[in-house]
Amino acid sequence: MNCADCEDKDCYQGEDCTNIKEEVIKKYRTNKDDLELAKVASFIEGKYYMKLCRLEELIEFSKQMDYKHLGIVFCIGLATEAKVLQKILKKNAFKITSVCCKVCGIAKDDFDFQKIQTEGDETMCNPVGQAEILNREKVDLAIVCGICVGHDILFHKHCQRPITTLVVKDRILGHNPIAALYSPYYLNNKFEV
Repeated sequence: MNCADCEDKDCYQGEDCTNIKEEVIKKYRTNKDDLELAKVASFIEGKYYMKLCRLEELIEFSKQMDYKHLGIVFCIGLATEAKVLQKILKKNAFKITSVCCKVCGIAKDDFDFQKIQTEGDETMCNPVGQAEILNREKVDLAIVCGICVGHDILFHKHCQRPITTLVVKDRILGHNPIAALYSPYYLNNKFEV
């Protein structure tokens, strides 16, 4: 597959270039949870297209899915944003469990991990701990709020709950990583595209 280079995008018109269409349809039909997620996602897209921001879509999606308990995993550098997010979600009648990346206070020295500052103690980010807490709390949905590249992968690997991402961490581009794909500076000078 190389959809990024495809000029036709005939799938947008209902064409199948994969020969797995019937197999995938069967998967949706036999997994009621996946079918319900897809149905609600399509409802949100259809009803609110270009009308709601992602946060509003997240709230509406969670209500449509009848989610009651939401989990927020966040970077300590986005603690202020996580607190505001938690406040908004609580105002919308959700129970919230929020977990900071430094949960458990495990030292980087315990694993001989690279530090930001070479001197002194430094606590590691702990996405496995974040996932474990949300798994134990049995949240209906986990919301990622700006955890580092790699840490997000570990979180996704270990979290046994449905996951969505609200914030993608990018310290340089103001947590807007797609800006690198729009920036002539990055495209020409950094990526030579």
